[in-house]
Amino acid sequence: MSETTTIRLPPKLRARLRSIAKETDRSVHSLIVEAVEKHAAYEEQMRAFVKDALDAGEEIDRTGEVYRAEDVHAWMDRLAQGVASPKPKPWRK
Repeated sequence: MSETTTIRLPPKLRARLRSIAKETDRSVHSLIVEAVEKHAAYEEQMRAFVKDALDAGEEIDRTGEVYRAEDVHAWMDRLAQGVASPKPKPWRK
């Protein structure tokens, strides 16, 4: 079951939402719920990206392995074309 949360919207934003709701035959409530859901998903995705980047940085610090982008792109292109190809070698260890 949903819980009630009260938010205060500036009059201009409330008017914009009413206009959009009327034009799309939706409720202001549904527009707000959709916006909050989208923003929550965005925030979760950004946090996951940052975590992955930090983890990758720790892996580089731990292993010292770094790959040149050109080598990785060429390898991925060969794989996409169905050409078996060994993984590129790190340029720094």
